[in-house]
Amino acid sequence: MRSLFLCLAVIAAFISAPVLAAEMTVTGELVDHACYQGRGAEEGTGSAHASCAQTCAKKGQQVALVTEGGDVYFLAGEVISDSNAGLVPHMGHVVEITGDITEADGAKTITSDAIKHISVAG
Repeated sequence: MRSLFLCLAVIAAFISAPVLAAEMTVTGELVDHACYQGRGAEEGTGSAHASCAQTCAKKGQQVALVTEGGDVYFLAGEVISDSNAGLVPHMGHVVEITGDITEADGAKTITSDAIKHISVAG
């Protein structure tokens, strides 16, 4: 009976642990996650929303990268240091981020130390 509980505990820990994937490069638009979630893709993205996204990023709010296919990646690591200081000028722009991808409870996170600017989003 004791080994059954131990086995179940190991399985539960494995299921709830984040899944670590190989290093990947992801391309998408940098958005303020709260605005994107609350306003949707129409009003929470693009150059028309870039100024608002920059203001939110300066306040240290959660920044995410949204791919063309609609996948959302939260950002972590050095790239968000100093209350997103390095991200602020790129809010509302299309960027490329290379880093380690993890997924926990359906949320994807990319941990990186740098971004590459691609273009201004439409």
